[in-house]
Amino acid sequence: MLLKEKILHLSEELFETIVSYRNWLHQHPETAFEEVKTAKYICDFLDEQGIQYKKGIAKTGITGLIEGKHPQKKIIALRADMDALEIQEENQVHYKSLNTGMMHACGHDAHMASLMGTLSILNQIKDEFEGTIKFIFQPSEEKNPGGASVMIKEGVLENPAPESIFGQHVYPDLEVGKVGFRSGKYMASTDEIYLEVKANGGHGGMPHQIIDTVLIASHIIVALQQISSRRANPTMPTVLSFGKFIADGQTNVIPSHVQIAGTMRTFNEEWRQEMHREIEQIASGIAKSMGGECDVKISHGYPFVDNNEELTSRAKQYAIELLGEDLVVDLDMRMTGEDFGFYSQKIAGCFYRFGTKNNKTSIDSKLHTPTFDIDSISLKTSTALMTYLAIKELQNVANEI
Repeated sequence: MLLKEKILHLSEELFETIVSYRNWLHQHPETAFEEVKTAKYICDFLDEQGIQYKKGIAKTGITGLIEGKHPQKKIIALRADMDALEIQEENQVHYKSLNTGMMHACGHDAHMASLMGTLSILNQIKDEFEGTIKFIFQPSEEKNPGGASVMIKEGVLENPAPESIFGQHVYPDLEVGKVGFRSGKYMASTDEIYLEVKANGGHGGMPHQIIDTVLIASHIIVALQQISSRRANPTMPTVLSFGKFIADGQTNVIPSHVQIAGTMRTFNEEWRQEMHREIEQIASGIAKSMGGECDVKISHGYPFVDNNEELTSRAKQYAIELLGEDLVVDLDMRMTGEDFGFYSQKIAGCFYRFGTKNNKTSIDSKLHTPTFDIDSISLKTSTALMTYLAIKELQNVANEI
């Protein structure tokens, strides 16, 4: 049986089991760095499969190896994220979240289940490929500083060191069965902006005797928009958005403190650092000119996801070989963020998407919503493709040697 046929056959054979993995994980969501039961479930699976691993990396992360023939000939990595979001699920399904206020609303349960299925297949056919697969189950993709950065600091890309890494993500805008790729810059860097405007507030009916913190904060928000509209190079995607503005006064009380929080996103590290400086200068300068002060704190988030062009080009071709050209699409750049960017800044990376939408069954809710769900049929595609990409990439390098 040819490699392609064998992988498709095994992914079909394991489909119900993979769905059961996903359903259990969906029912037991845990948030960033608290994925204790999730990690145990994965470790139990690895023990059953007889796959070697290490646990407790970045608190709840897991990494391990599946070695084929001549394991040092080539090493690549596969990654899945583990954490859920603080969202109360509204879906009425038998696998609905059992944990109040927590939900896998970003598909990480599907990512883990797909990687578990992939590892199961690779473990069965490890005598048929050369090289080593390093797998990474990573905590805390949703929350700064990002589990990827912590796992890297704790050596997940060393001993042995993979030359490249693949990651995949659900995509509710794409029909089930389809997959998408983009070479080069794909997802934006993400930083969190926290501003606190301070001054002597007081009675709203006596503005001449106070410093109006609400007015100062409003001027700051308006002025900061010139960074993306007038300071950024028009060819460089840049977003600066503020979603939190707390002025906890009354109809006739100007508060002494106003809190503002937002997000900053772009695709260039030099411009990213310049934006940090400009935010601080503008916010502090306006506050001072109006008689107050502004404390500026910037939480450095994830770097942008940079898909290695050669690796991603090969991966797209592998996907066409496996699924057919009509099921493989090109993706647009996104201003959303992903801590896979930490990996792609260190080694060659390819972060791609698999479709989960099914209009016939009304499965089309967006990510990070209380009604998000996937068509489980997508797990056949995600499992088969990750397995095929891994083996084909090992073969590619092995043939070059």
